[in-house]
Amino acid sequence: MVARNDKHEPTRSSRPDGCVDATVNALIVPGVATIPLSEIEITYARSSGPGGQNVNKVSSKARLRWNLNSGRLSPETVERFKTLYPSWVTLQGEVVITAQQSRDAPKNRASCLRKLRDAIARAAIVPKERIPTRPTRGSVRRRLEDKRRQAEKKQSRSFKNYE
Repeated sequence: MVARNDKHEPTRSSRPDGCVDATVNALIVPGVATIPLSEIEITYARSSGPGGQNVNKVSSKARLRWNLNSGRLSPETVERFKTLYPSWVTLQGEVVITAQQSRDAPKNRASCLRKLRDAIARAAIVPKERIPTRPTRGSVRRRLEDKRRQAEKKQSRSFKNYE
């Protein structure tokens, strides 16, 4: 029988904050930014939804606030973030994210941090520039034939005066 160590460190998968590095005490977006948790403000409020009488007693809804213009992200990434998530960004440039899926405050906190990490990672991706192409000769021919047939159909429906 193996002796169990009750003072073991939780593994990465068992931690509710899967995206927060406890050793650095920061939110890490791989290849993009490292945001110290001291810059992120998380508050709790009473949640709506499931929970029965517990809803009226426990503040489990998590609300995350972070200043997007803190200089942690490149200006291009900030602009893409504002374009992708306009409802999350206030006029002052703060990101506000809420989570209330769980009845557990730490799980909702982890959900907020995960949403922020995923949103920053998505905004950091530079979209490919579209290369305009020319239509093929066949597609132009088909379009013009369809256009001619449609015109003939309309012409045949017109009123003809045979006086």
